[in-house]
Amino acid sequence: MIGRWLMGALLLIGGFQKILDPRPVMQLLADQGMPESLIVPATVFNLGAGACVLINWNLRPVCLSSCAYCAFTSLFHFIPADGWQMSIFVKNWAIAGGFLCLAATTDQLQSTELDR
Repeated sequence: MIGRWLMGALLLIGGFQKILDPRPVMQLLADQGMPESLIVPATVFNLGAGACVLINWNLRPVCLSSCAYCAFTSLFHFIPADGWQMSIFVKNWAIAGGFLCLAATTDQLQSTELDR
């Protein structure tokens, strides 16, 4: 449960960071030739998925989509000449793996929490 909360908090914090200071994400989008307005669905996804993970609602599809989101957004950080960006790239893949593990154990998590 604590791991699920930490992963949900990670998404929520990412959403709030995009609200409080959207410039870095908008710049990453622009650098990739993508519209800066994509920050809106990214923010909505972060906040919505984070809330769902925290409250254990619709966990499997939310975790699978969060895995895909982390894998996709890691590509923005694939800059081999920049060690910091590469650490973010690898971190995103690790988080994607965590979401896969969470999705795989969803049935166990939901039945355990319902028993309490």
